[in-house]
Amino acid sequence: MKKISGSTLSRRQFLASTVVSISFASTPDALARSFSGQLPWSPFAADPPTPARPGPWLFFTHDEAQTIEAIVDRLIPGDDLSVGGKAAGCAVFIDRQLAGFFGSSERLYMKGPFVQGLPQQGLQSPILPSERYRAGIATLDDYCSKTFSGRTFPALAPKEQDEVLQGLEKGSIDLGDADAKTFFELVLQNTMEGFFADPIYGGNKDMASWKMIGFPGARYDYRDFVNKHNQRYPLPPVSIMGRDDWGGKG
Repeated sequence: MKKISGSTLSRRQFLASTVVSISFASTPDALARSFSGQLPWSPFAADPPTPARPGPWLFFTHDEAQTIEAIVDRLIPGDDLSVGGKAAGCAVFIDRQLAGFFGSSERLYMKGPFVQGLPQQGLQSPILPSERYRAGIATLDDYCSKTFSGRTFPALAPKEQDEVLQGLEKGSIDLGDADAKTFFELVLQNTMEGFFADPIYGGNKDMASWKMIGFPGARYDYRDFVNKHNQRYPLPPVSIMGRDDWGGKG
């Protein structure tokens, strides 16, 4: 056993502390903690998801939000199986994502060169998602206003909205530098994410999509049901945050 600063350390702890001392010698706090018998990190330390709280838009302006709400409601229209994209909070999900690191691509490598890659490589572009949304919505509403006698996308009839979205999907509508097809694919992808993601991120309100498909959510254990194929899961889903009617068991 090795005694240091009044603390009795095992050989294993001493060696670990020594390695940490060398690796983090430039960090006073880490150095101090290494000789106290503690490693310079906490077990299970990680950034937990931050719940998306109800409230005003964080990224979208009022007019932009109306356009996105109208789009997500046509991409996922409500029916007898589930609520539509707007009621499910898909626009809120997108707004919170754009206001965070997704919108600024701060966790992605964003230095060139940018070239046309293969489809499976994903989008190769210096344009940030926040920039693509802002430009896409503006040019879309401008296109609709010129095409439909001054009416922007939210004011169009459902059939007209579907025709516009189909034009974006095919790339037959010119949105200039905003790139209609790329804009549509991004909004569609984010809408699906908002519909099926955990409600902690602002979408999938009341776990509507999970209830529709019978997904158990973040339940601790459902091994009893894993091998019961083609049978509907009998228990209500649970979010990362739990349930309003759930007392911590399940």
